[in-house]
Amino acid sequence: MKLDAILWDYDGTIVNSVPKNIDITKRILSIVAPHLSGDNLPQCLHSEAAYHQVNHAAKNWQELYVKYYGMTEAEMLQAGTMWADHQLTNTTPVTLFEGMKDTVKHLSDIPHGICSQNAAMNIKGVLSEAQVDTYFKAVIGYDDVSTGGQKPSPEGGVKCLKRLFGKPDGKVIMYVGDHEADVKFARNLQLELGQHSTVISVAAAYSGALPDTWQAQPDFVIRSPFELTAICEPYL
Repeated sequence: MKLDAILWDYDGTIVNSVPKNIDITKRILSIVAPHLSGDNLPQCLHSEAAYHQVNHAAKNWQELYVKYYGMTEAEMLQAGTMWADHQLTNTTPVTLFEGMKDTVKHLSDIPHGICSQNAAMNIKGVLSEAQVDTYFKAVIGYDDVSTGGQKPSPEGGVKCLKRLFGKPDGKVIMYVGDHEADVKFARNLQLELGQHSTVISVAAAYSGALPDTWQAQPDFVIRSPFELTAICEPYL
């Protein structure tokens, strides 16, 4: 069984975007929910460690905003419409995880793609600045799929594979992500592609995720990007 492509989540998997995400969230809260800013800032936004904990505990960004930030549903929906503009204009540095560049370079014979809930334009800018953009042949952001097609829906994965291969079926795919929703995304993608395809789920635990606590379990867990090379070896 030969590996045809590696698909990646972005935030918390390829890059450490937590400092930027915290700064964006603070700015949005000050506009949409000023009662949750300043001295009333949610505790989970006081440090990267606290943010990681709730981010991996939440099922999705909507639950993160309502359950852990304390926003109302109306505030959450308004905040969601503002996120893309703030992502593109916020200048807080975003860095690749240690070993990421060497890992994708080592596995460069395999096409790489990204399926993320970040903005595609934002992702491409960071990849270009880090000089790894040439390794990623397809980037699917939240703005490339429908509202109902966000992860864990397989819509973004199918679209990414179509960009890579034209026809998405009959492939052996590995998907790497740091959230339980990424495992569910891989499983849903498998169901969508059918029995002639294989989707292997890899959990990235190096950004604070605790895969052992997830109900949906991945096929593999890596605790640094370097470990992906060994997992891929039998499929090369």
